[in-house]
Amino acid sequence: MCVTAVESRPAGVALTPSPGGHRPFGARVKAFVALTKPRIIELLLITTVPVMFLAAQGVPDLWLVLTTTIGGYLSAGGANALNMYIDRDIDALMDRTSQRPLVTGMVSPRECLAFGITLAVVSTVWFGLLVNWLSAALSLGALLFYVVVYTMLLKRRTAQNIVWGGIAGCMPVLIGWSAVTNSMSWAAVILFAVIFFWTPPHYWPLSMKVKDDYARVGVPMLPVLASNRVVARQIVLYSWVMVAVSLLLTPLGYTGWFYTAVALLTGGFWLWEAHALLSRAKAGVTGAKLKEMRLFHWSITYVSLLFVAVAVDPFLR
Repeated sequence: MCVTAVESRPAGVALTPSPGGHRPFGARVKAFVALTKPRIIELLLITTVPVMFLAAQGVPDLWLVLTTTIGGYLSAGGANALNMYIDRDIDALMDRTSQRPLVTGMVSPRECLAFGITLAVVSTVWFGLLVNWLSAALSLGALLFYVVVYTMLLKRRTAQNIVWGGIAGCMPVLIGWSAVTNSMSWAAVILFAVIFFWTPPHYWPLSMKVKDDYARVGVPMLPVLASNRVVARQIVLYSWVMVAVSLLLTPLGYTGWFYTAVALLTGGFWLWEAHALLSRAKAGVTGAKLKEMRLFHWSITYVSLLFVAVAVDPFLR
């Protein structure tokens, strides 16, 4: 993510420029881009475009791909900006979010709110006019779910926040399919389920790493409330379900040998890493030796490879 700071200061201390204070134009532009959380959106687009290839059983209309990815960026960017607006109080107290634009003062809360709402409206109209209204409805639904259900209702109230809140991150799969077909399919539902079961074991390792941050601000992420052993056991459980669901596409006739091979190999390595994390947690390993971030980093590689296989498979059948 693009990070902008106006001056050095202790982590967790918000900086609000004085009225008329100097805020360079270039830095302001970078700050507004940072509000959209570009690195997270990259991951969302990785799950959108390959599904369009699967839905088209080949190369989809490239103009449609372009308009869908732009609309997806605008929608997800609006959701992320509104998330930062709502979470600006705890972002100022957490080390890993202490350089976000609202905390540094590079963007004001009012500007952030207006920016997020504008992107939400523009993205919905964009999808409706240039893609189709089913995709527009799914996009708006994902945005509202992330902002209202996850950020406002779940995040600060339950350890299951990332489980159910992750539904918003599954929606790009449905959007990619509907953009091509203007309908839904079991293939899209299965890939939706893959991302649903992928999200907790993807995010919980990171939460284990930064659980002191979450504890400081009272956000009940599972690693804050449960031991490493309990969290690792949950990671293993979700991982097995995720891999099993990923293999459903082939017997139902949506994919062939190539996707199956990639799903087996990458899923097998995922399960190896998940069980290794559980073994270390059971042994009482803590700190850097727990190596929880190994699974977090692999989770990004896994979903990238799996969805590349989704896109390539139609050409090899």
